[in-house]
Amino acid sequence: MSLDIARIRAEFPALAITDSGRKRIYFDSPGGTQTPKSVIDRTVDCLVRSNANLGGSFATSIAAGKLVEEAHAAMADMLGAASPAEIVFGQNMTTLTLHISRSIALTLEPGDEIIVTRMDHDANIAPWLLVARDRGCVVRWLDFDRARFEFDPAALEALLGDRTRVVALNYASNATGTINDVQGLTARVKAKSPRALVYVDAVQLAPHRLVDVRAIGCDFLVCSPYKFFGPHQGVLWGKPELLSSLSPYKVRPADDTLPSRFETGTLSHEGMAGTLGAVEYLAWIGSSLAAPVPPRQGESERRRALRAAWQTLEAYERELTGRLVEGLQRLPGIAIQGITDPAAFDRRVPTVSFIHDRLTPPEMSAEFGREGIFVWDGHNYALEVITHLGLLDSGGVLRVGLAHYNTAEEVDRLLEVLEGMIRRNSPAGEERLEA
Repeated sequence: MSLDIARIRAEFPALAITDSGRKRIYFDSPGGTQTPKSVIDRTVDCLVRSNANLGGSFATSIAAGKLVEEAHAAMADMLGAASPAEIVFGQNMTTLTLHISRSIALTLEPGDEIIVTRMDHDANIAPWLLVARDRGCVVRWLDFDRARFEFDPAALEALLGDRTRVVALNYASNATGTINDVQGLTARVKAKSPRALVYVDAVQLAPHRLVDVRAIGCDFLVCSPYKFFGPHQGVLWGKPELLSSLSPYKVRPADDTLPSRFETGTLSHEGMAGTLGAVEYLAWIGSSLAAPVPPRQGESERRRALRAAWQTLEAYERELTGRLVEGLQRLPGIAIQGITDPAAFDRRVPTVSFIHDRLTPPEMSAEFGREGIFVWDGHNYALEVITHLGLLDSGGVLRVGLAHYNTAEEVDRLLEVLEGMIRRNSPAGEERLEA
């Protein structure tokens, strides 16, 4: 079933905003997506009808408690968790990772080993470097192939040992767009270093594919609702036996049950309401705009709808990605920093980063901004990725992030503007671009 893109775009008020009569083109989704009406409505309704702290015997507090329960249940369906008690809400992925890593650190001894990768966002690197510093642990680095933009699973296996205690992996790169086989990598960790905890950053995967924490076999997984059409929130899933056994950093009167023991202070109830709205939006796509999928044993109707949604959305995004990659490859001086083989697009999200041999990423980004095209440039907090690629000192990359609310016409407009930039900055004597 093809995606009704007009119906999709009608759900996003921001897509109708114009600047001097020109509609904005949002290709900045790796840093945060736009929000549909269901998210906005849920947020406003929370602030109007259930704006109270939890635990009271009055109407607004009771309503807030119900909302919090619904948000946890929605994210359990979103991530394939067995129970809403396994879902922890927080300010963002970075804060949650810094928070939970402190508790994990209490279980580590000097000489224990932590594995981090060169492909991660710094939010899944720096917290573990801090743990290693504070606990006297050894840090081991997993590199990626700079030609293929992928890990060699054997390289991970070579790093594993008896003292490996934490392996931090990213599901999809916010710089190269690579989707990593976290299920396969996790299996290698558990087979060779059974005492190691696997911590997965799924921030960039969750806006484009369905996550299944039980299939992955990891111990923790984190994501950010504002990257999948929701508000600025963070969500962590953890195995219940680990969330129960770790020592949380919390105030004394705070509840010690799951997931409350890791949800410090008063949460953003309006943010949780918006997160619920984001999951409801995706489930709406699955039930109304996508081809149905057969049910699975023990699966909720919402989880089934989410599976259907991502099946349709992935196919649409793959077409957009192919159009963008093919268009970029026709332009002289462009080098895409990621997978470009259409046959391998199942191993990448529609985040496409590139460089030009004369134009710097900041120059291109500024020109796109003047044309109403919103993109990112620099290292985008993927500090190790950009350093590993040798691009840090030259301004990093120009990053185009597609989402399912984008259109082929918007991709063509970006390519048109980029072609004009290159033409104007071509050396004397170059009168035309490649056909």
